[in-house]
Amino acid sequence: MDKELMDIKTEIDQLTAKLLDLKNEIAKVIVGQEETIEQLMIAFLAGGHALLEGVPGLAKTLMIKTLAQAIDLKFKRIQFTPDLMPSDIIGTEILEEDHSTGRKFFEFNKGPIFANIILADEINRTPPKTQAALLEAMQEFEVTYSGKTYKLDRPFFILATQNPIEQSGTFPLPEAQQDRFLFYIKIAYPTAQEEIQILKHTTGIKDQVIQAVISGEEILKLQKLVREVPISDKLVEYVSMVVRATRPETTSEAYVKEWVSWGAGPRAGQAMILTAKARALQQGRLSVTLDDVKKVALPVLRHRIIVNFKAEAEGITSDMVTQHLLKSTAITN
Repeated sequence: MDKELMDIKTEIDQLTAKLLDLKNEIAKVIVGQEETIEQLMIAFLAGGHALLEGVPGLAKTLMIKTLAQAIDLKFKRIQFTPDLMPSDIIGTEILEEDHSTGRKFFEFNKGPIFANIILADEINRTPPKTQAALLEAMQEFEVTYSGKTYKLDRPFFILATQNPIEQSGTFPLPEAQQDRFLFYIKIAYPTAQEEIQILKHTTGIKDQVIQAVISGEEILKLQKLVREVPISDKLVEYVSMVVRATRPETTSEAYVKEWVSWGAGPRAGQAMILTAKARALQQGRLSVTLDDVKKVALPVLRHRIIVNFKAEAEGITSDMVTQHLLKSTAITN
């Protein structure tokens, strides 16, 4: 191995070691939830946003705040409420005066969206008009106000939470906005042993100190490395087959035609490949496997497959459709 390749490998090893440090810092505060934390880190590596759903008390907000503390980046929390306005997120122009000349002018006062990590807490509690204020930022990494465009600092992540059981006073996210989220992560209840640990850790007096173990520059390097991870043509074809099979118009699967109103678009395939690459890199591998693709399929497709009323009446979810497709789709020889 020549010196250049050795230097590249050394840099990769150093950066992936930082990911382990990040995971260990989060584990100081969060008991269990390993799959959720892994999926959050994959979203970070892939440079995408994540929507977390779970019942109250599962540490969704605490998990995101802890993750933000362990990364040396600017963090802002936005508490979404029914009276929140787009200007509360983006910012607004205020009238200023130059005291030396007496001249008055408008100056843009930046809102909380101008941070690196945004916690959009209970995002479904605000009307669609306000939710839409995030769309440009999530896709273009910029915001426009009064005809002027302002670039957002990179890396930039929006991590949103929502409660699945309390529907009063909530506004479901439009499909177009859901599609902007790379991952839709569902958080499960802890195991019995994990719950005992949580009760012990959260009812004492000792506070854990979270150290910032990775910088924004290192995150950007990792995001660049993710895109360089190779994936075989066979796996790309497999991803395409799975995504196309979710669409009632093009699938040959009878259960998809019966249960699905709308299938996933090309962005789903891009998300599956990118997050599969991120998972491989997170585990110290420089090639994507079929297992990587299957592991990211559920959080990628969960919000991109829209089941119909018949499916809902029968208790069929988008996850079930995806699991069927993963079992029935084979890699071509």
